[in-house]
Amino acid sequence: MSADDYYRGKICIVTGANSGIGYALSEELLNRGATVYMAGRNPEKVAKAAEQLSAYNDRVHTLVVDVTKQEQVQTAIEGTAAEAGRLDMLFNNAGIFKPMLFETATLEDWKEDIETNLWSIIYGVHAAVPIMLKQGSGHVVNTSSLSGLVPYPMQVIYNTSKFAIVGLSESLRYEYAEKGLHFSVVCPGDIATPVFSKVVDSTGRSTKIPEDAYPADQAARDILDGVAQHQGRIIVPYEPNHLLYGGYILGNEQVEEFLLKHAHDHRILFETEGRFA
Repeated sequence: MSADDYYRGKICIVTGANSGIGYALSEELLNRGATVYMAGRNPEKVAKAAEQLSAYNDRVHTLVVDVTKQEQVQTAIEGTAAEAGRLDMLFNNAGIFKPMLFETATLEDWKEDIETNLWSIIYGVHAAVPIMLKQGSGHVVNTSSLSGLVPYPMQVIYNTSKFAIVGLSESLRYEYAEKGLHFSVVCPGDIATPVFSKVVDSTGRSTKIPEDAYPADQAARDILDGVAQHQGRIIVPYEPNHLLYGGYILGNEQVEEFLLKHAHDHRILFETEGRFA
């Protein structure tokens, strides 16, 4: 089966679908023949995003859902499965990125990040697995980060949630392998999305998208190719991030020096200018 054929006719939910990777995944899924329920908590934004994909007609649907609210996630997933007759794929993609120093982070910062990045995925899996088990098939794709594999300094809260997503996804992958369910975890590096503009310094200035950030549409294609191959861990872009991850796991001296320099440079930025990049 080709990577395109894997998605043809599939019923898919994508959270965080109104922009960034979520929007790019929605568009590419539609391009490959899937029916997509685009989920977001802001009715206007998700409706606008769906309108931009209106050429796909009745294969585009919207869900207004706050993924930090278990009841809303449960209702959205069960309602979609009931309406469409099944749920083939769930892309737990919604998340936030708020780098900060550990000593200045509050418990509220921890709560916000973990509720949005981790609990939202737990809620999604909790709702989808019973449906997929009853069907005897299904694929859940959870978005983590390269920071869920490599502990980039000055974003400890974010890293904690993203490392947890990797552990959750890989555990579920093996637990349900013999039941016909598949689980993949996506670990993107810097992708050209609006997430950077939401990171502001002490003066309210937004962070710019890195010049070498990977295009979101290409990231979506890479992700869906990996998902179609039932890859458990999908690093995007693969080069050079898999080398960085591999070097970290193996204790490579150059990677260690890179992370220490990263910590030094970003601490100076935080302490002197109140910004991350």
